[in-house]
Amino acid sequence: MRNVLITGAAARLGRAIARELHRDHRIIIHYRRSASAAQRLVRELNEQRPDSAAALQSDLDSAAGCEQLAQHACELWGGVDVLVNNASSFYPTPVGKADERDWDQLVGSNLKAPFFLSQALTPSLTENSGSIINMIDIHAERPMPQHTIYCAAKAGLVMLTKSLALELAPKVRVNGVAPGAILWPEQEDVDEEAKARTLSRIPLGRTGSETDIARTVRFLISEPSYISGQVIAVDGGRSLNI
Repeated sequence: MRNVLITGAAARLGRAIARELHRDHRIIIHYRRSASAAQRLVRELNEQRPDSAAALQSDLDSAAGCEQLAQHACELWGGVDVLVNNASSFYPTPVGKADERDWDQLVGSNLKAPFFLSQALTPSLTENSGSIINMIDIHAERPMPQHTIYCAAKAGLVMLTKSLALELAPKVRVNGVAPGAILWPEQEDVDEEAKARTLSRIPLGRTGSETDIARTVRFLISEPSYISGQVIAVDGGRSLNI
């Protein structure tokens, strides 16, 4: 049984990934502010299999914070075998209204934290022939209006995925998953007309599910020992028609 650290795992896609991987892994649920949700998920998973889930808090806003989280995660069960960099800030930053705080928050959560957490866990991942999964976005390659900083950070995460895959080989595999229309943003009001426009551009004609993402993560960490440095779009073909 392998040990998996998932950042931002108390809700939404992170929670779905935790539930999916818990079937045959021990799960470390990282959270920033969602303590109640994280503890509920821990109780749920431990009721299914005792001592199989734990929660750790970190703001992930500094290299030191990432190193501390990595240390505490490794102390739980003797190391981390899989890291899923899922935690992410997402909100619009129209040019002319964005400030340095927006830059620090969006680049920090989407690029800085994945790098420093991956770096801190490299000894454990290398020792255990582990893997890293970075949660990216189809808009890392095709920009989303008014989300310049977010898209730039995710584009950086694509290159980080490829660079780490090269540098950490052959002991550690690094891949990315780029969701399309899976969950509508919590922070933004999306009207029905906007949703319909988005759906009209998806060749498969529907949104995906959290399970689609979680099963892709499982595939990348469990099955293909010869896949590294790749980003898989799970988007119903939407990236063909943005």
